[in-house]
Amino acid sequence: MRIIVYGSLRRKQGNSHWMTNGQWLGDHLIDGYELYSLGHYPGVVPGEGQVYCEVYRIDASTLGELDALRETGGEYKRELLQTPYGSAWLYVYQRSVSGRKRIVSGDWLQREAGE
Repeated sequence: MRIIVYGSLRRKQGNSHWMTNGQWLGDHLIDGYELYSLGHYPGVVPGEGQVYCEVYRIDASTLGELDALRETGGEYKRELLQTPYGSAWLYVYQRSVSGRKRIVSGDWLQREAGE
């Protein structure tokens, strides 16, 4: 199975250790979503933009760990999207982004660059 990551799970980010057993397949831009800063991590919601992501192949155990990390408290819900690497899961933020800072570039690594 595959997963799309866009924030703290990306390479060289604070939670990238969760992807240690995953196989990086490549980078990808997803259309129809917007990226918001939730503080130390981001959230993606449906919208008018693009979001820069990385796609990984992972095993069921890693997906279970990520579900426990991301779906606890109802903050995120997984959606299946098509990528150049095949279908992949994306964690979509489920709460309001009202008052949150939108990362217009769509790239979490560029969040401080004049956003």
